[in-house]
Amino acid sequence: MNILFKQKFRLTVGFAGLLLVSLASSHLYTQSKTKQIAQPDQFFTQKENFAPLQSQISFTSNQVTDSITSRFQNPFFTQQISDEIIGKQNVFSSQQDLLVASAPYPVVDEFKKSKFSINGSQIVTPGKLPSSKVNFNQKDLFTVLVNTRKYFQDYASEDPDIIRTGILATQGVTVADVLKTLDFMIAILKEDIANNRATRLQDPKFINTNFRVIKWSAYNPKSKQQKQLRITKYAVFTHPGSRKKTSIFNTPIYSLKENSNHDKFYTRYTKQDVLSGIYEPGGREFGKVTTLAYLTRNGLEEAIMEGTILINFTDGYKAFFNVDRNNGMSYIRGLKATAQKRYWYFREVDAIKGYGYKIDAKISIKPGVTFAGDVLNIGLGKVIVIEHTQGGRQHLQMGVIADTGGAFLPNLYQLDFLAGIFKNKKEFGQNITQLPDYATAYFLVKK
Repeated sequence: MNILFKQKFRLTVGFAGLLLVSLASSHLYTQSKTKQIAQPDQFFTQKENFAPLQSQISFTSNQVTDSITSRFQNPFFTQQISDEIIGKQNVFSSQQDLLVASAPYPVVDEFKKSKFSINGSQIVTPGKLPSSKVNFNQKDLFTVLVNTRKYFQDYASEDPDIIRTGILATQGVTVADVLKTLDFMIAILKEDIANNRATRLQDPKFINTNFRVIKWSAYNPKSKQQKQLRITKYAVFTHPGSRKKTSIFNTPIYSLKENSNHDKFYTRYTKQDVLSGIYEPGGREFGKVTTLAYLTRNGLEEAIMEGTILINFTDGYKAFFNVDRNNGMSYIRGLKATAQKRYWYFREVDAIKGYGYKIDAKISIKPGVTFAGDVLNIGLGKVIVIEHTQGGRQHLQMGVIADTGGAFLPNLYQLDFLAGIFKNKKEFGQNITQLPDYATAYFLVKK
């Protein structure tokens, strides 16, 4: 017993000593690194700082995947799963909280390079939903929530961009909070749909009670007087197309072959190069890509702009085609579509696709409940309610950031709302007249 007591005593003293050294080191480090802590997202842009956190992210993701993969075969997972994931991710999240508290947020571009820094309180502040009913299609929102949540589960270790907390970190919101929010909403919708009743998520009282409501004020460096978010709209258009080139359908859309992952030849060519015929018979790169279809030039530009197109072929076949990879050239805001150098290669898909680090991983999304936004600085999976007035009445609309695009890198003042599938722009224009051009926006985060 005496020996055991001595061993315990030594362990206790040793642990206390280590704790004191750790606290002292932490204090000295804090004093010497104040300027670095003022820009917390350097952890995501500099390799020397990123490595320790990346190892924790990978470890956490692998641990979670190993422990609950079997239960994720059923998409209707429960709050218990959320609790397990959140518990395992708290190590990463708590360290990140210490870094971001009261620090300016560095806004990054698509290459993770800081463009400017901003105080989070200029953009996100505590708020409250007004008393109007929140509108959305219950089953469609449920589908997008489930698909977005599963993306986190399946690809967090392969797509570190979704581990970024973005501007909401300045309000203490972590990735674990985002997952908890998705899981709670899925559980509520599952129960309400099963009981054939209007979901509680449409009740602003229920939302104000169960969620932190965080108001999003727009920040547009080129128009600093803008306070509301600009709400643009996008759609999937149906277009006629042909398997073969004709006088009408003379503009091709292509798919990259598997070996293109190693041979980056396609990054050398602009949109104009591609449309000049380099992949067509007689062209210098003939045979290197697969021709999916021939459209009109307008059909190609709409497909690139919207990200997805539904082609009705002359032989009676119809299918969705989604952007896969681009040539690595930046989208230039304000330049007309036909002059853009960025070119997108497509793949055939089974549904409308949103965000994803590769084509086979992209999230299947639904119109009416999906927003495209700045995934790097706002974050994937953020649940948003927009508020606007129409005909003297207040309207609230809920959706999920489950898509992105070149216009959102970076962009803290705009969301793109997936409006639906339309035959043409006239039909699209008639539909969106009931939607706002600007709106007040709120993030919902489970308490």
